[in-house]
Amino acid sequence: MKCFLGILLAFDILVTLCDAFCFFEQNDPLNYTKGCIRDGKLHGFGTSWTANCNRCYCSPNGIRCCSIYHSPSGYDREKCESIFNMDTCSYSVVEKADPSKACEVHSWVG
Repeated sequence: MKCFLGILLAFDILVTLCDAFCFFEQNDPLNYTKGCIRDGKLHGFGTSWTANCNRCYCSPNGIRCCSIYHSPSGYDREKCESIFNMDTCSYSVVEKADPSKACEVHSWVG
């Protein structure tokens, strides 16, 4: 039973990591010889940073960024709405009629 639970946990972690929204921006090797420029800042090759709720990594090929937040997907969309908080990089799901009341969320993506 412990083996099964271990396999299930590993699978859950893999699915979570694979669900993140990611994007890639290719570097121009003629213009970028020391690193990658993102949001006006130079990031050296091999460095990583977090900005705008994304974890980014700079390589000679370019910048790869993946979201660090989960999006709600299993909730009553007629009764509730999701609200994103940029400061905490997280969603809250609340009732449309009374935003002080939280809604139940059955699944998250990302």
